[in-house]
Amino acid sequence: MNVRLNGRMVFLIASDIVSAYAAFIIATVGTSQGDAIFATTDWVFLFGIVALVNFCVFIALRMYNNLWEYASLNEALQIVYATLITVPVSAIIHYIASQRLPIRVYLLAWFVLLVLTGGARFIFRYWRHGKRMFTRPTTSSRRRTLIVGAGETGSLTINRMVTGDYSLLGLPIACVDDDESKHGMHIHNVKVVGSTDMMLDLVKKLSIEQIVVAIPSATPEQRRRIYDLCLKTDCRLLTLPSVRNIRMEDMGGVQLREVQLTDLLSRDEVVLDTLMVSGYLAGRTVLITGGGGSIGSELARQVAAIEVGKLIIFDSYENSAHDLQQELSEHYPDIDVMVEIGSIRDKERLKNLFSRHQPDVVFHAAAHKHVPLMEANPREAVLNNVFGTLNVAESAVSHGAKRFIYISTDKAVNPTSVMGATKRMGEMIIQRFAEISSTCFTAVRFGNVIGSNGSVLPTFQRQIANGGPVTVTHPEISRYFMTVPEASRLVIQAGGLASGGEIFILEMGEPVKIDDLARNLIRLAGMTPDVDIQIKYTGLRPGEKLFEELLMDTETMLSTVASGIMVSTAQPESNDAVIARLKALEDCLDKDNAAIIACLAEQVPTYTPNGNRLIDEVIDIGENQTGSQDDE
Repeated sequence: MNVRLNGRMVFLIASDIVSAYAAFIIATVGTSQGDAIFATTDWVFLFGIVALVNFCVFIALRMYNNLWEYASLNEALQIVYATLITVPVSAIIHYIASQRLPIRVYLLAWFVLLVLTGGARFIFRYWRHGKRMFTRPTTSSRRRTLIVGAGETGSLTINRMVTGDYSLLGLPIACVDDDESKHGMHIHNVKVVGSTDMMLDLVKKLSIEQIVVAIPSATPEQRRRIYDLCLKTDCRLLTLPSVRNIRMEDMGGVQLREVQLTDLLSRDEVVLDTLMVSGYLAGRTVLITGGGGSIGSELARQVAAIEVGKLIIFDSYENSAHDLQQELSEHYPDIDVMVEIGSIRDKERLKNLFSRHQPDVVFHAAAHKHVPLMEANPREAVLNNVFGTLNVAESAVSHGAKRFIYISTDKAVNPTSVMGATKRMGEMIIQRFAEISSTCFTAVRFGNVIGSNGSVLPTFQRQIANGGPVTVTHPEISRYFMTVPEASRLVIQAGGLASGGEIFILEMGEPVKIDDLARNLIRLAGMTPDVDIQIKYTGLRPGEKLFEELLMDTETMLSTVASGIMVSTAQPESNDAVIARLKALEDCLDKDNAAIIACLAEQVPTYTPNGNRLIDEVIDIGENQTGSQDDE
């Protein structure tokens, strides 16, 4: 059992030992058994057994891991259960050792032990409360706060605010909850005044300055509705993690945080099915190309947690790869984490890499993904995204890799950009190798990732910090979004489902309008769109689409046994057809950009260069510093 010894724990252990002796001494004297029991020194042994049993029971029930300054009824009952176990077990051991005591001694000793061990623990709670009585911030310095949620997390928030906790500053005025049975009740003297539908009126009526959302059990739809209501106010918007997701020993460090864009997306957290993925990852050698990037680095973190045998991070950029290696080596010292620097365009480098490490599983995340830049540099996109993928796939096959997972994108569906077309060509390559090799090849297709390198989020945040304007390419443009950890978990899980040749599609939820996203970010910053921060529409850029698609016209989507993962029915191209397409692309690489794009359009039949741009919105890309909705 992992027990971190500290001053608090030493105090409690010593206190419990003293309490065990004291409880039986008091019980012995109180029941007039002192003359008989204290006649010899055997009582030291008898009561020592009680102290030892009590210590073992408290350890087993994690009584030394709780943060007792936040103790409540549950913790009090825990003490009752522990002492109810200690005394009978001690009595049984005394009986076996032929050292029996009268039953009334055990009964009184249990009560005294309960009071002493409980009192020692609740000292922390009363010490904390008393200390804050003298150090709490003044009422005038605290924002008038409305708490959303009257559950466990909401109760913790109110209690810590009432007692003047500096990490949860606020003056709780009222609480709202959609559970009607709680209406009219009080939590730490703060009234639950009604449902969340009343928030806008309450903010005005009670002069609320700050709203704290404390509803971890709410559904995504409920959270979206509540955040939408909150964003209609001028209040500062904060949230608190669920106390169920936090270790008790870390409870004292829990702080309010600003509501983030990922909160507004309100997607259920994806939990990795370790049973499904451990079969193909645990103890294996895993290679991640593009391992220093946003998706690649998170894949590495998730894979390391499954206890692979060796993890190889392959990237052309050494700084991020090195930082990731340091991070993983610190958190997973038993895993051999190695960094290899090189390019997927270098066949000899890949041959050397695969021959030395013999990876069992390859996650191919390396790619050029910036849509506008690839429009201006189609040769580099083809070399990297098409022939780089071909190089990695050939090395995987020739060196006996068991599984190959290709990271694709929704931009590969009916592409209008060079980037999307090259990723679609990558899917064709993967399906081709699935047909002709013993390696299990599969592709995973998903949309934009919030927080990835080059994504729209940091661009908008920088523009807001600079006072605007926030630039959006089109008022109707929309994208699918998910978080980096969510995408990575689903990619790993899809790899466990693969039998070869599938294109898996991650469930992306509803598309998000970029205009709404920009306006919500402005509101989260405490400002009003079109008043404090202007929004400027700059027009669709080269290769951009108004909306993304998950399926091509010839595809349908089937569900899988894993929640959040579907599979496409797309049929692979023949081996000869893919070889011919690759040969045509190779032959055009020494031509100009227009010729390369034309050739790419011929080889990827679903590619329509600039097919979704509006004629009157052609812009000079050099004159607009627009947040790209298509950077991944």
